[in-house]
Amino acid sequence: MEIQKELNNLGLINFKNVYQNLSTCKLVEHSILRGEGNLTSSGALNINTGKYTGRSPNDRFIVDQKEVHDDINWGSTNIPISEENFERIYARLLAYFQNKDIYVFDGFVGADKRYSMSVRFINELSSQNLFVHQLFIRPTKKELDNFTPDFTVISAPGFKANPEIDGTNSEAFVIINIERKLILIGGTMYCGELKKSIFSVMNYFMPKYGILSMHCSANVGKDNDVALFFGLSGTGKTTLSADPERRLIGDDEHGWSEDGVFNFEGGCYAKCINLSKENEPQIWNAIRYGTLIENVVIDSDGKEDYTDSKYTENTRAAYPIEYIPNSVENGIGNHPKTILFLTADAFGVLPPISKLTKEQAMYHFVSGYTSKIAGTERGIKEPQATFSACYGEPFMLLNPLHYAKMLGEKIEKHNVKVYLVNTGWIKGSYGVGERIKLSYTRSMVRAAISGELDNVEYELHPIFKVLMPKKCSNVPDEILNPINTWKDKQKYYETANELLEKFNNNYRKFNNVPEFMKEVAQTLR
Repeated sequence: MEIQKELNNLGLINFKNVYQNLSTCKLVEHSILRGEGNLTSSGALNINTGKYTGRSPNDRFIVDQKEVHDDINWGSTNIPISEENFERIYARLLAYFQNKDIYVFDGFVGADKRYSMSVRFINELSSQNLFVHQLFIRPTKKELDNFTPDFTVISAPGFKANPEIDGTNSEAFVIINIERKLILIGGTMYCGELKKSIFSVMNYFMPKYGILSMHCSANVGKDNDVALFFGLSGTGKTTLSADPERRLIGDDEHGWSEDGVFNFEGGCYAKCINLSKENEPQIWNAIRYGTLIENVVIDSDGKEDYTDSKYTENTRAAYPIEYIPNSVENGIGNHPKTILFLTADAFGVLPPISKLTKEQAMYHFVSGYTSKIAGTERGIKEPQATFSACYGEPFMLLNPLHYAKMLGEKIEKHNVKVYLVNTGWIKGSYGVGERIKLSYTRSMVRAAISGELDNVEYELHPIFKVLMPKKCSNVPDEILNPINTWKDKQKYYETANELLEKFNNNYRKFNNVPEFMKEVAQTLR
């Protein structure tokens, strides 16, 4: 009866049944009986999210309130919506839930208990409740007995906004109300909106406690040496951090406190297009009973066909982190020794790996260059060059320079090595060249983390001014300098300068840039 009273306090009344904190088995069973998905031969639950197969960035809003107005970095990624429009949508959303079943999951975000936030998810769909059950940190029985949510997320994919009266851009919406500690999601079945909305909230609150919130994966070696992998979806964070030789701390979202790094989540949300057992054995083996997969094509025998992008390139698998062998159970690690910025360069001109100074690291962190990979966002059909500050601008509520300043301070304090890794194209731009082999990238990443690259000779890239190693184990020498892989050398320089100009144009949009970052920018002109 207590949960019914708490739901009533939110305005949810006259609902049919409430299912709170169901087990994985029960959630899978409900999803099948309700026709939301089907089991595959691996035992995973496969769902199809319909029209929305990726995030919808133009449909994410922050309620513009006096208490937060001066904090938010307003613009095309943090779009304001009025309190009046929020209340209008909220009222109709509450009415929508009448006579419907409600699924509730209570959990935490943030493995370090000193900084964790309790979150209650209220879902229309049992399959989405399974998603949050697997992706967030599951409480103990004792923690559930005393559970009070710091934030509440209400998600109803079947409820659609009316842009003409609601002030939204489409039928879909993700609205974050920081003052009310409430998030509303509607019109989209894509599960990624659930986790990214909470990540956005963490990016608002964590810096206020002196914690750098980061869109990155993290793993740790046998000597407790932690490595961070920054990058947008599709650049390899999950794949490269899921290394059988190292233990996974987390695959997407972390905080960096005075004591070290900690995972925000309790699960993983891996892209699985072209997934193979040979290249990504840990992710492959994690797709089993209890895992939720999105928009994967299933053949007549009930087997997943990871090569088929019929619905989207952005096929996904959501599973608890313990499905990855030897993962770090408590989600906590030391201060990192190595940081890797991952970029899928569609121009094919950035080195496969290069070493950065602290100042260059801050510059590239603020730039956040990559190519958006097909399917990760609606409307993206082929890779497009983009700049996403902090390698996660769509989720960063504060000014990117605020996060960059914190990163620079931590790099200097803990003497962290930083590398820029191109997981994109070589031998030419997209459509002409080819994607660099995963085996080469793995070898370069391992060399960076192990310290092998501390003892090799470097050469300076003539345009981007980064240091390129001349040798790396298990990687052909000739690809380490990208110009060597291009047949038309003049075309390489023209293309590299074209990308350089994009960097410069992006940099000009920032105000009050620290002087040493200006000096880095000056070297690139």
